[in-house]
Amino acid sequence: MGPIPLSVLDLLPRSSGVDNGTALRNTVDLAQRAEQFGYARYWFAEHHLNPGVLGSSPTVEIALVAGSTSTIRLGSAGVQFGHRTPLAAVEEFGLINALHPGRLDLGIGRSISRPEPKVDSGRETDTEGARKGYLAARGGTAHDEDAYTPNGLLLPKQFDISSAFSSNAVAHLLNLLQQPGAYAPSYDDQISTVLALLDGTYVSPQGLPAHAAPGEGADVQVWILGASGGSSAAVAGSKGLRFVAGYHHSPSTVIDAVEAYRAAFQPSDDVPEPYVAVSVDAVVAETDEEATELASGYAPWVRSIRRGDGAIPFPTPAEAAALSWTDEDRDLVRDRVLTQFAGSPKTVADKLEQLRDATGASEISITSITHDHDARVRSYELIAKEWADR
Repeated sequence: MGPIPLSVLDLLPRSSGVDNGTALRNTVDLAQRAEQFGYARYWFAEHHLNPGVLGSSPTVEIALVAGSTSTIRLGSAGVQFGHRTPLAAVEEFGLINALHPGRLDLGIGRSISRPEPKVDSGRETDTEGARKGYLAARGGTAHDEDAYTPNGLLLPKQFDISSAFSSNAVAHLLNLLQQPGAYAPSYDDQISTVLALLDGTYVSPQGLPAHAAPGEGADVQVWILGASGGSSAAVAGSKGLRFVAGYHHSPSTVIDAVEAYRAAFQPSDDVPEPYVAVSVDAVVAETDEEATELASGYAPWVRSIRRGDGAIPFPTPAEAAALSWTDEDRDLVRDRVLTQFAGSPKTVADKLEQLRDATGASEISITSITHDHDARVRSYELIAKEWADR
């Protein structure tokens, strides 16, 4: 199997000592350079309450970058539908598409949300229901042991995220993201609404039509993001949509996710056969040793997120080396550190091929974070050149 397209996943990281304006200008620069390097897409993630991650609104970020690029596709990975409505997303993407037609990917994720109220649901709080739903979507409880695919790709012992998502933490986030009393409908219904608004066929359960202006008829690709073999994979497959599986944040369940998607897949006019992108963390430098040093801030950065404090500004190698660690800390980040691809162009390209073959990916989306912006740009340049040469 030959090389497949590479894409960029940008969280808009802010490095220690760098202000927000500089971090945002770095993103615009990286998008321009990624276009020059031949990347197929440039996607923006959505995160909140993270001091070291500025990516809180993919649609705003797409709009900011669109005018500075001309050919690379721009998208969300993804808009979080736990606290967004289908109409708002379709209208916003339609607005950008009006000036930049045919370049947009509407990637949609579930995220934490209050469950739809039921008549006899008084035994469980809204926030506890939201927490359980999110944990189930992310694969639930931890696996006991490391596993490997037949070609040797590591599927590490899964981190048990329940400790990082208490009901109090969920309630705090929902109170800031959702209006009082608001809840998210079923994910299947939300995606159906998006598709109907885009193609102009939406009719409410009461028989009332609605037309998104802008948005209706927009030339937008719809993608579904999933971390496990749960409802996101099933919805993406059953509706004949493109699917993104997250090896970069849920490596233990990536095979479950792509297999569930393929099992549910029904061809559509736009996607006649399963189409999977797989995301991965990777840092590339001239040598393995240099790449390992550049990536050294990754472990403390992940630790800060999983402690529930929010992402810290990405540290320098010296700052990372000065931090103290406990065995509990190491367990907290183990699965993510072991599945980050850090090395020379050849080392990382070999691992990307392994990931491609294990998952059957149609393309790979790379998220790369280093403290130094030039080193980050260089990382993307090196792997793009090595990948193209193959």
